[in-house]
Amino acid sequence: MSTRSAGGTNRVAGTSGGMIASPGEVLRAAGRLIAADRWTVAGMLTLGSLAALAALGAPYLLGRVIDTVATGGGVSAVDGLALAVLGCAVAQTVLSRYALGVAYRFGERAAARIRETFVRRVLALPAAVAERVPTGDLVARGTTDVDQVAITLRDVLPGVFIGFVQMLFIVGAVVVLDPVLGIGGVLSLSGVWFLTRWYLRRARTVYLTEGAANSRLAEELAATTAGARTIEALGLHRQRLDAGHDAITETRRTRLASLALRSRFFPGVETIYAIPGVLVLLLGGLLYTNDLVSLGTVAAAVLYLRQLVGPLDAIMIYIEQMQSSGAAFARIEGVATIPVPVSAPVGVPDSDRIEVCGVRYSYGAGPDVLHDVDLTVRPGERLAVVGLSGAGKSTLGRLIAGVDRPTAGTVTVGGVPIADLPPDRLRRQVVLVTQEHHVFRDTLRANLMSPAPDEDLHRALRTVGADWASDLGRDLAADPLDGAQAQQLALARVLLADPHTVILDEATALLDPTAARTAERALAAVLHERTVIAIAHRLQTAHDADRVAVMHDGRIIELGTHDALLSADGPYASLWHSWHGDATQQAPSAT
Repeated sequence: MSTRSAGGTNRVAGTSGGMIASPGEVLRAAGRLIAADRWTVAGMLTLGSLAALAALGAPYLLGRVIDTVATGGGVSAVDGLALAVLGCAVAQTVLSRYALGVAYRFGERAAARIRETFVRRVLALPAAVAERVPTGDLVARGTTDVDQVAITLRDVLPGVFIGFVQMLFIVGAVVVLDPVLGIGGVLSLSGVWFLTRWYLRRARTVYLTEGAANSRLAEELAATTAGARTIEALGLHRQRLDAGHDAITETRRTRLASLALRSRFFPGVETIYAIPGVLVLLLGGLLYTNDLVSLGTVAAAVLYLRQLVGPLDAIMIYIEQMQSSGAAFARIEGVATIPVPVSAPVGVPDSDRIEVCGVRYSYGAGPDVLHDVDLTVRPGERLAVVGLSGAGKSTLGRLIAGVDRPTAGTVTVGGVPIADLPPDRLRRQVVLVTQEHHVFRDTLRANLMSPAPDEDLHRALRTVGADWASDLGRDLAADPLDGAQAQQLALARVLLADPHTVILDEATALLDPTAARTAERALAAVLHERTVIAIAHRLQTAHDADRVAVMHDGRIIELGTHDALLSADGPYASLWHSWHGDATQQAPSAT
């Protein structure tokens, strides 16, 4: 069972390019993640703050050691200070370890929420909207981008929080220790601020461009893999290799651009780190020679400023990673920005009657492919829709199934617009069965996609002739299905959905004759006492239908029973005789 037509998906160029959340939307999404686990975040910050406080003790105590030695203090005093330094180091290590453990728990839970939200949003998209997004782009967002954000939440964001707290404490300590040395040393680091601003103004665009290039590469690989048989049959190897090479070249160019940005940023930051220590030593030496500060105070100030480099350097590295993951997060959150038609609340259909009135439809900004189509499908009837390729048959089937919305006119069931029905109610009304039947890498039970009891699942499988399906726990990843079995699985899904109308869009066309006959017997069981709309190229289907609708150039040009249309000797009669190999008959005219 699928929502894709045999004619391929309808993808609008550039759809994925606009799927980028704004910085404000990304910040709000991050805020929701933090709020969802606020107590864990509070614990992480508390432990990090205590670890930072413990780290402040060592430089101060080492300064005291220097002053004690300089003033002739005894060994016992130095030993006591040394033990205090050791105690601070142990306390910092233990507290940092527990802070890291809490941070990892927060990161893993937040990453799980992102993955679940992403999948939920993609599954909530109407089928017509989801099909317009390149598959490779969605795969890149749901794998590479999500993994990058998950790593950032687990490793980077907690480090930024803790590093920022440590920086505040260290700056406060060095200023309290000696305001002149402290303020001078901190101001000498101001170059980091200006260099970081320069980097941030450029980083978002660079990383978004790199992410888009990765998506294009993923899309090219997915398209080439999916179309391998077509490429082999038509000898399109060179074209696909060229397209892949172009995508790789673009990916390499964008990656080198981000590397060039980092190569300018980090060496500049490392250079600035050396300035505070040199400045404090010079300024401290001047103050010491004038008996304004002790040697221990100068040493402690230098140690504090060197200690400041650790969290500051970590934050600089994390800022680079956060820019990259921020761009990835913007692409993940961008799924929520995909425009989705808003449906007004609708009532419950009062019957199973399907009405198509004055329908026109176009794919995107292209020309109309359906023109003023009118059709009534009576409950319980079997309607065959026939015509040459490109006549609009599959498009009409998608509109009746609620996959797409008409550009003009209405498609209703029981007086209610089909496309406005909620997905769960829609699938109880109409189900579209095409040539494509997706099998998930999961158990047979999960693939049936129904909460029904096991006995109902077994009954549905037996009805469609799936005698092989005795074990609902069968792992279809390790033991995959063949084409006929996948078809039976799809039909069992239809039975469990229990719609009153089933649309068949060449549902058995891709099967070999033996498998097709098996599938058609299963179809007969599924279609019992249901309305059937069969989109067919094999006119035997039309022969067995209650009525036949003949389409040409996006219009229904004939409608009636098989016998009546043959007697009329019009386009359907021409198709019928042509299908039977009558050389004296011609294909239908355009009129």
